Amino acid sequence: MDEVKIIEIKKSIFEDNDRDADNLREELKEKGVFLLNLMSSPGSGKTTTLISAINLLKNNLRIAVMEADIDSDVDARKIKDATGIETIQLHTGGMCHLDAEMTRQGLQNLKLAETDLAILENVGNLVCPAEFDTGSCRNVMILSVPEGHDKPLKYPLMFSICDVVLVNKIDVAPYFDFSMDECVKNIHLRNPKTKVMPICAKTGEGVQAFTDWLLEEVKNWKKL
Repeated sequence: MDEVKIIEIKKSIFEDNDRDADNLREELKEKGVFLLNLMSSPGSGKTTTLISAINLLKNNLRIAVMEADIDSDVDARKIKDATGIETIQLHTGGMCHLDAEMTRQGLQNLKLAETDLAILENVGNLVCPAEFDTGSCRNVMILSVPEGHDKPLKYPLMFSICDVVLVNKIDVAPYFDFSMDECVKNIHLRNPKTKVMPICAKTGEGVQAFTDWLLEEVKNWKKL
């Protein structure tokens, strides 16, 4: 009896996307555009954090934002109204992530010649977005205090691919069973090189440290 041919579709999809993501990074490098991929679960404070960070950075960098969501343009309008920068909404048609080609389609609708920093606010999800390389220069995620310090143990891939983890809503830490020490330890179990930055996007506490890091990353990217 002839053997049945088995095709590893998932592996093939990831390999194709990885190649596409590498190509996209090269294209962005040539254009001098730094792409930041921001991820988190729903309600962690991605949009509020972006507004706070953008308002600190927009006098030093030309910034554009792509807001990814399954539906609605609520977040795109919110960022546009609060910062005045170029913002577009990406609808994923029900998909819970963006891949490199989707990201490229979004970038094609930005004025890249007038952009130093392009920010992708990925779909709120701790699983799917971590599996697909978007072509970003750096990955950042937000973990909010109410989610608990054990999240890195439950979603290992997400925390292992991030260059920075912003621990948001530290102002409410006294009201939750949350240990910053345990949180940092759990994150570093997944990736010892990840920078952990406690912030409160609502009050702005700690956001300056993040924007200082990001500004330096953008400058280094444009120099290389």
